[in-house]
Amino acid sequence: MTQPRYTPLAHSLPASVPFVGPETQERQRGAAFTARLGANENIFGPSPKAIAAMQASLGEIWKYGDAESHDLREALAAHHGVAPQNIMIGEGIDGLLGYLVRLLIGEGDAVVTSLGAYPTFNYHVAGFGGVLHTVPYQNDHEDPAALFAKAAEVDAKLVYLANPDNPMGSWHSGAALLAAMDALPEGCLLLLDEAYIDCAPDGTALPIDVNDPRVIRTRTFSKAYGMAGARVGYVLAEAGLVSAFNKVRNHFGMNRTAQIGALAALRDQAWLAEVLGRIATARNRIAQIARDNGLTPLPSATNFVAIDCGADGAFAKSVLEGLVDQGVFVRMPFAAPQNRCIRVSCGPEDQLDAFARALPLALERARNG
Repeated sequence: MTQPRYTPLAHSLPASVPFVGPETQERQRGAAFTARLGANENIFGPSPKAIAAMQASLGEIWKYGDAESHDLREALAAHHGVAPQNIMIGEGIDGLLGYLVRLLIGEGDAVVTSLGAYPTFNYHVAGFGGVLHTVPYQNDHEDPAALFAKAAEVDAKLVYLANPDNPMGSWHSGAALLAAMDALPEGCLLLLDEAYIDCAPDGTALPIDVNDPRVIRTRTFSKAYGMAGARVGYVLAEAGLVSAFNKVRNHFGMNRTAQIGALAALRDQAWLAEVLGRIATARNRIAQIARDNGLTPLPSATNFVAIDCGADGAFAKSVLEGLVDQGVFVRMPFAAPQNRCIRVSCGPEDQLDAFARALPLALERARNG
């Protein structure tokens, strides 16, 4: 029987995905989750103006989206004070990560990231044959000095760093990160993932000229803007690098309704401010729930809180499973020692109430084996 003739690289890769989605878990457990607090979605939702704009656009959903995302690109350029040529819009940060890796990484090329950092990036690197080198976190923070030293050691073409970080919620000041970039080796591009930057304290964003060729930054409408399902991300970078995306991107990958919704969301900064306030309140509530149960919440500059369960990864996994069994969806880091934690997304009071009820029972079960 004839079989597809996979490339040697494709044949060598496992058929896996970086995350098992909550819907998959709901099908496996035969019940819906009461609290969906594991995917770092903005459960408070998008701007009502964005919802209205998307609803109004549905009559024209038969049209392909603008292949250049012109209106959204122009608006983002004005918002950031850069030229439209410095921005490329794509299908979430995940899609843009894939395009960037495709542009830069061939079989055998070295790439550096932190052990336990965002796994979708690693997935793309493996898919294009790159060789991934990792460095450990330092005190639950990604370690720029170690990342850049490793990049120099292995002659890396690309180094990944998230600020603020997922899964720990930690962050560096933009000024400190800029100073650390003095050690970034020649010919190595810093991929700076700023997905959570809207939730972070002032001074966290990298204060660098958008045309600096050493760095490309990623941003998204999935987090603070509450549009994860719409898949709208963008990069800020030097115009030549931005233009290179046109060599490999899916030119009709951005659907029309998502573009319209993101544009309306960007224009409603009052709603963004309100949501950021709700996220801050929820972070405090999650931290208090943790402390009430004898656990340690980590400081967070994101829309989630990592909670130190006080033992090892096996114990944290048992706590997570106890929460899931009670209908509370959360996640946990996958690499030690960060996997001593569970990670809980911000959400409305009713979902955090469900978490507060479930956590003591999950801890009791984990402690009793």
